[in-house]
Amino acid sequence: MYGVDLNCDLGESFGAYTMGLDEEILPFVTSANIACGFHGGDPGVMRKTVLLALQNEVAIGAHPGLPDLIGFGRRNMEITSQEAYDMVVYQIGALEGFVKAAGGKMQHVKPHGALYNMAAKKQELAEAIAEAVYKVNPELILFGLSGSELVLAGERIGLRTAHEVFADRTYQADGALTPRKQPDALITNQEQAVAQVVRMVKEGTVLSQQGAQVAIKADTVCLHGDGAHALVFARHIRRILAQENIAVRSVSHG
Repeated sequence: MYGVDLNCDLGESFGAYTMGLDEEILPFVTSANIACGFHGGDPGVMRKTVLLALQNEVAIGAHPGLPDLIGFGRRNMEITSQEAYDMVVYQIGALEGFVKAAGGKMQHVKPHGALYNMAAKKQELAEAIAEAVYKVNPELILFGLSGSELVLAGERIGLRTAHEVFADRTYQADGALTPRKQPDALITNQEQAVAQVVRMVKEGTVLSQQGAQVAIKADTVCLHGDGAHALVFARHIRRILAQENIAVRSVSHG
């Protein structure tokens, strides 16, 4: 039987905040990537999101990003490998404090936004992030774009890794995600997105924007929680995966 993890980026608001969609979507995912205060989130939001994840028995991961609240961590920044290492250690530690205080245990680390995409292609940056995760806790699982430099760096240093794919993003012929600034970057058709996930899990391929079938490994699927129809899509994909005999479980229980 096939199996896959469903992860979602959560806790990305700050200030006066109600959990809103985060609370509603948690029952449909198996791993939560919780913002650590740099691109989104604040101490109160982190605490609330950790508690909600534990209540829903959803595995918890740190979601470190670039220090860019205004740009939501989606704008590239020129950073050194040392700066990447420092900011990832800092953010993992911040979230781990709340997880431990709540009696839980962290499963993974998944970089956010521009940091994630930069590390997918830049070996030195990927190695700095992998080292940061390993030094904090070598038992943590590193999530990275399927087949990327980040996953390879994690494997080299001795971390368990999870190859991540995206339900609502299109792909290029080299396996990279289509940049968000391009009009065809997002898949808005629900059936197309689900069909892409099923193909990636069962066949190990994805159709690129150039029309080529690209080999891909799917350990975990990202469901973006900030879309207009995120909750509806989460419900729908769980139903279709069940129909396709694809078990949904966290990476640590895979």
